[in-house]
Amino acid sequence: MTFDAVDAAKPVVGMVHLPPLPGAPKFDGDFDAVREAALRDARRLEAGGVDALMLENFGDAPFYPDDVPKHVVASMTRVAGAVRDAVDLPMGVNVLRNDATAALSVASAVGAAFVRVNVHVGARVTDQGIVEGEAHETIRLRDRLDSDVAVLADLDVKHSAPIAERRIDAEAVAEPVERGLAEGVVVSGAGTGHEVAGDHLEAVAEARDRAGLDAPVFVGSGTTVENVADLLDTADGVIVGTALKEGGETTNPVDEKRVAELVAAADDAR
Repeated sequence: MTFDAVDAAKPVVGMVHLPPLPGAPKFDGDFDAVREAALRDARRLEAGGVDALMLENFGDAPFYPDDVPKHVVASMTRVAGAVRDAVDLPMGVNVLRNDATAALSVASAVGAAFVRVNVHVGARVTDQGIVEGEAHETIRLRDRLDSDVAVLADLDVKHSAPIAERRIDAEAVAEPVERGLAEGVVVSGAGTGHEVAGDHLEAVAEARDRAGLDAPVFVGSGTTVENVADLLDTADGVIVGTALKEGGETTNPVDEKRVAELVAAADDAR
């Protein structure tokens, strides 16, 4: 497979950060409010001009490391289906912390186009402990489901540290794509909303080119209206959450005006 999940040049993917779902410590008992918040943000992202959406259980902290309970999968499928029906945009799914099986299952069930997997190959030290990639399970499940959902795999994912230092070279960038069979890679800063270092982004893109890979490099954190054009000079797309929220606060509702401003800035580089 190649990454053709979003039919746009250098796409802007807007985040739909879900409030706490049933079973999470901060769930307030009102599932209808969770669904309505997701629909509100998705509609504002669409109206502001993004090219795709990414649905994520951001409010479910503290996160399960790699196997969320069935009720989380059920809740996310219900919300994702509602968003899918309400918005005419390609959609991605990310199930935190690293449940690629759940993400792929939700995406396949509702007709989403792609998933983001924080640790697809290798292993990272996180606040959930050591999280290991399960590309062998994820890709086999995709085959069993006869699904065409694309996989975007993080490199040096945010909120984590490597077990052993490894420089960014052609082999390191090729592993999630050639050995893990992901369709693209994601680079991010140290945490949610943190900017990606320009030299790191350039190193990943150059390593991708040296490896001869036909795989996009997405920026997964820290994109703003001020830097999006510069990032898209190197990156093939951006996944944006915090900068599109009211007041620039990750947990606030999406601000349609901020979305339109960032999309307009991205258009300068597209």
